[in-house]
Amino acid sequence: MLTISVVGEQDLAELAPMLRGYCDFYEVDPSDDKLAAMSRALIENPDEGVQLIARTDGGTAGIAVGFATIFWTWQTLYAARVGVLNDLYVTPQSRGSGTGRALIAHGLQLCRDRGAEKLVWETAPDNATAQRLYDGIGAEKSTWLTYELDAR
Repeated sequence: MLTISVVGEQDLAELAPMLRGYCDFYEVDPSDDKLAAMSRALIENPDEGVQLIARTDGGTAGIAVGFATIFWTWQTLYAARVGVLNDLYVTPQSRGSGTGRALIAHGLQLCRDRGAEKLVWETAPDNATAQRLYDGIGAEKSTWLTYELDAR
């Protein structure tokens, strides 16, 4: 049994190692201070986005086993609000337990609650484990490529 809730200040100590694990997986190294600042910014302004934390049975006393970050925006091509599932991470020992599916389902419900028409996300082309999850829940692959420029 899992409990999923929106991250609050009291969750940051448990969230931090999962944020680091997520960054390590993608071989990036933002500082712990910057990661905490991002989480606090979302706690302070949930209209920008939310982070979810999944725990094993026991509610806030349970063991943290995953997180997701959803940012709120608009998509012109749909002429609608969307939730962007920017991060999805499940601890290695909990993978395959349904935690990822539960976090996505919770995020989809948050989209419905906010009037967002879609939950969208991307993953690395070589992340086969994540792609099996996404294919298994009936998500549709996009034909879009992602580009980026540094703004610094």
